Amino acid sequence: MNKPLLIEIGVEELPAIPFLKELPNIEKKWMNILENNKLGCDFDFFYTPRRLVLWHREFPISQPNNIVEQFGAPIKIAYKDGEPTAAALGFAKKCGVDVQELDQIDQGKGPVLYFKQELIGKQSELLLNDMINEFINSLNFGKSMRWGSRTDSFIRPIRNLSVLFDNKIVDAELFGVKSSNNSFGHRMVSYEPFSYDFAGDYFCKLDKHGVILYPDERRKRILEQMKELEKINNIKIDIDEELLEEVVAITEYPTALIGKFDEEFLELPEEVIVTSMKEHQRYFAVYESGNLTNKFIVVSNSKTDDFSAIIAGNEKVLRPRLADGMFFYKNDITNGLNNEGLKKLVFVEGLGSMYEKCEREAIIADYLASRFDVSQKDLLNKAVMLSKADLMSEMVYEFTELQGLMGYYYAKIANEDELVYTALKEQYLPDGENSDLPSNKFSSIVALSYKLDNLMGLFSVGKIPTGSKDPFGLRRAAAGIVKIAIEHKLPINLEQIIDDLSENYKDLDKKQLVEFFNERFFKIFDVNPSVLKAVLGSNEKDVYQISLKLCALNPIVQSDNFKEFSSTFKRVANIIKDMDISNNITIDETLFEDNEEKDLFKAYFDITSKQYNDYELELDALFSLKIQLDNFFDNVFVNHENEKIKTNRKNLIALVYKAFRNIADIKEITI
Repeated sequence: MNKPLLIEIGVEELPAIPFLKELPNIEKKWMNILENNKLGCDFDFFYTPRRLVLWHREFPISQPNNIVEQFGAPIKIAYKDGEPTAAALGFAKKCGVDVQELDQIDQGKGPVLYFKQELIGKQSELLLNDMINEFINSLNFGKSMRWGSRTDSFIRPIRNLSVLFDNKIVDAELFGVKSSNNSFGHRMVSYEPFSYDFAGDYFCKLDKHGVILYPDERRKRILEQMKELEKINNIKIDIDEELLEEVVAITEYPTALIGKFDEEFLELPEEVIVTSMKEHQRYFAVYESGNLTNKFIVVSNSKTDDFSAIIAGNEKVLRPRLADGMFFYKNDITNGLNNEGLKKLVFVEGLGSMYEKCEREAIIADYLASRFDVSQKDLLNKAVMLSKADLMSEMVYEFTELQGLMGYYYAKIANEDELVYTALKEQYLPDGENSDLPSNKFSSIVALSYKLDNLMGLFSVGKIPTGSKDPFGLRRAAAGIVKIAIEHKLPINLEQIIDDLSENYKDLDKKQLVEFFNERFFKIFDVNPSVLKAVLGSNEKDVYQISLKLCALNPIVQSDNFKEFSSTFKRVANIIKDMDISNNITIDETLFEDNEEKDLFKAYFDITSKQYNDYELELDALFSLKIQLDNFFDNVFVNHENEKIKTNRKNLIALVYKAFRNIADIKEITI
């Protein structure tokens, strides 16, 4: 039998960011507790900044009864001369019964001691207190706090607890707060608690007391209000999804309002204004005709009929924020980009200062420019040596997320070359899963130099990712190098680059770093892992060429008829598995005895003597050899008694295999 269960844990305002980080785990953790207690059921989880709510429409009133069977020692061991031995007595003790209560059972190997009992499931009401405490203790929000005289801690003080099962208050306690049928509404409605008699009453009264419990409804309300503001004011609101979720998490009754700031602040770079509003005030930026305006959207948590004072208050608070930004900006322009201060800024222990890091990156950039036929080496050196200079600016000190971007603005104002200031803006790209990439080869070299120095430098001082820990983002850096190589068709041979530049990185384990890169390929490329293994088996080192080979081979492997091809070409691989094909392979046509040999060799020669514009065409041609190969295997005996003929036939198969292995080692492919 099932009954409704409502659990509300009332707290002081939850900080949005740590809460949202844990949010994806909350339902999973409660479900695990339910299942561990054999009370698994469907439920809904709702939240506001002041409450966590678990609602179960049908919750089991008890654990299910359970039949437990236990098997003991063979009877001939359990009893001696009709008396129970230590084995029988021990088994009875384990079962919690007297030895006379034990049974016997024969499952085909002779009779053994046997005990069967039905365990009656515990009443849910008796388990809920411990389950709720376990649930709260399992939540990980990072920092926690203590309050009053308590020694235990949580992210914020617990102020009320409601556990209502079948419309009855369950005897439960959390952080010294006992369960009741009381809850709290919006503070602007009442500071006093309200009581309720059943779950439906709770939801109804919560709504009447100014609380929109369901986060989806709060989100919908905000978006609808923003859409209306856009229509009325002929504007476009930049709906930052991350900020939207944060606003949903900190409001119980949201209302989107439009405010203004002085137009003089539009002199600031757009990103400075948007970042200042988002990070400091949780405001949304507003655009007109594609340009940032001196308006903003604030989502209020107030419940009132007159929002004028709230709008005025938010406008007043924003002004000094933007004034500080303007002060920093003008100071930075006056001081200009200067990298001398980087000499005192430590990069990582063992790798010197940020200035020394730039010097290492400049060496990498010069090396890559030679490999990629980029002639502007002086500009590259300037771009790299200025790339971290904005770390010394007041603006980046205030907003670290603007590093690189402020360098772009300051270099542009200083009339630096467009290639230089664009590279400063794009030096950290790609910086996420769906991030943009550097827009040109020049910027790509600057970005690659930064990432390669991070990898070689940090590996050389033992800062290597382990498990899920990657504090320096080295996995992301490796993926970024691959994405840049593919986007700009750059011939990046990571093994060669690491080998050529390793002299600048003492104690670098080159083999370990190359293996790290190769492991990342399996995360970066969305292909059958065996296909990637096959391509790597071709001894291809160029990242861009690896990507082209994968794009050509993977669709063929995924095709419906590949199994037919696979059996033929696996046979090719098996025949030459003991051969050393690294040397030149020769064919003596005078030793051909069968037409199938001649046909295969002619088809092979015709295919391999042509030039192909891409791997797709070359693979299509090679796979067309299946007809000649099948005829060969059906009609030609490879292991001829004449050793020369046998060798010649194996060499013919080896030539076919070797032609494939220029693209991929086909024996590695599994489907």
